[in-house]
Amino acid sequence: MVKYFPLLILLLTPSVKADIYHSISSSVKLEVAAAATAADRIGNSLSISGSGVNTTDGTTTGSVGGLGAATNGVNAYTAITASQLTAGDAFSFSSSYTAGDTVATSLTVGEVSPFGDLTSTSAGTAGSLAGTIDTKNDITITAGGAGTTVTGQFVVGLTLD
Repeated sequence: MVKYFPLLILLLTPSVKADIYHSISSSVKLEVAAAATAADRIGNSLSISGSGVNTTDGTTTGSVGGLGAATNGVNAYTAITASQLTAGDAFSFSSSYTAGDTVATSLTVGEVSPFGDLTSTSAGTAGSLAGTIDTKNDITITAGGAGTTVTGQFVVGLTLD
């Protein structure tokens, strides 16, 4: 009976099974940027504040001016003048006006309105931009000109179940 004991232990031991999955992949990504322009229009604004002053727009006493009708995105502006209300008294007056950007009425493809905040990027130049993968998954990448990106990637995966 003792001589069958090792065989009995082998029969009672659960069997071990393993699934193994292995993968290798390589990739190269080449990009050349396109030309682009981002435009932000600056709007019209008017700010007036004061105390102890008389105001006029040149024809109406007590007027504080203002923004009128817009033409191609720019509002008409009525300037005002101020004078001290009572001689010898304290007074203050402040006026600020910003004319908005004119909206172009006719543009051709590739043109942008001459707005106050423009950012333009020229197109990339491929130049010597290159990427290769050989049969041994060796990656070779070469930088290009301005506005280009090259990315090489090598991935190894191993799964044991």
